[in-house]
Amino acid sequence: MALTSLLLDIANISGGLLLGLATLDKWDGEANFFNKIAGVLAPFQTVIGGALLVLPILGIFSGGFSIYGLVSIVGGLLLLTHVFGKVPALEETLRKVSSKLMPFKAIIGIALLAIGVLSLLHIL
Repeated sequence: MALTSLLLDIANISGGLLLGLATLDKWDGEANFFNKIAGVLAPFQTVIGGALLVLPILGIFSGGFSIYGLVSIVGGLLLLTHVFGKVPALEETLRKVSSKLMPFKAIIGIALLAIGVLSLLHIL
């Protein structure tokens, strides 16, 4: 279970950086630190989104529901919007959910980043 928790922490931090990039870039100023990190993570967006979707669901099935897992699932849905067109049976529903969540993309990203860091430091 510790490995799954570590993987979820890494996925939360990575997903948070990708989703919260617009806000993080404003805080960063001229350094472009977060843009460089997001450039490295961007090719792995689907893998990160999948991890954010699957790992908390596995945690729920093993009896560990938490609001943090719910935030991770929402972040995974936002990161996987480009994949939804490849799932015809669920495409319409997933696109509706994703479009409703899109205005909160940056907030969810910052929340994922905070959850990942705090969990990695065993504060959560």
